[in-house]
Amino acid sequence: MFTVLITGASSGLGLAFLKHYASQPSTRVIALDTSPMSADTATAFPDMQFHQADVTSPALLMLCQTLEVQSISIDLLIHSAGIRGLVSEVVQEKRGDVNAAETYETMNRETMMRTLEINTWGTFNVVKTFLPRLKSASSPSEPAKVVIMSSRMGSMSSNVGGAGYAYRASKAGLNAVVKSFSIDVPEVAFLLLHPGRVETGLVEWKEEGAMSLEESLRDCLKVINGLEKADSGGFVDRFGETIGW
Repeated sequence: MFTVLITGASSGLGLAFLKHYASQPSTRVIALDTSPMSADTATAFPDMQFHQADVTSPALLMLCQTLEVQSISIDLLIHSAGIRGLVSEVVQEKRGDVNAAETYETMNRETMMRTLEINTWGTFNVVKTFLPRLKSASSPSEPAKVVIMSSRMGSMSSNVGGAGYAYRASKAGLNAVVKSFSIDVPEVAFLLLHPGRVETGLVEWKEEGAMSLEESLRDCLKVINGLEKADSGGFVDRFGETIGW
């Protein structure tokens, strides 16, 4: 039985991954999200295990311990949970204007710290918590995989537009965290994956130029399926092309 754990699984790209893997034969899906799973999804995939959980919480350890008792290892972890880091007051005042909600003039400590907690600390917490279950699934010829949904906005060399303070900082921090894991835990293959500008629900309106979930999912799956141990620690786009740090 191939086991996939997906965070941020109730919506957006996480839900798209869930629907894909839950439709595959001999595949167990364990889904995490702070929001409840829709009744339609739960009905469509009755064998899926759903846990309403916060990625920043130490309570995740209880789930990992339960998996250990059940002798369930994790072959693939897809971490999709995250937030966009927009100042909520500006979002309400200037609906539809993403740029206005993340400039240095509007950014505040509350937004910055919350974004870092969820996107950066949340990533560290998820990976560290489930490492024992990932290690138990790994073998020299077939390592367990950890795929983190990162963003080109976390690349300092690609930053030519400025702004995006909370989101850029949180994703750059996330990249650093996962890169260190790839060095410290060589038996697991880690990948930072930029899925493109996707219509995921991270903001309350459709962003200009955003692609469909289906388009991004198709490309991301090719990269995930081709991930090997030698690729661990890489930062790539949905086509598998390397993104500069």
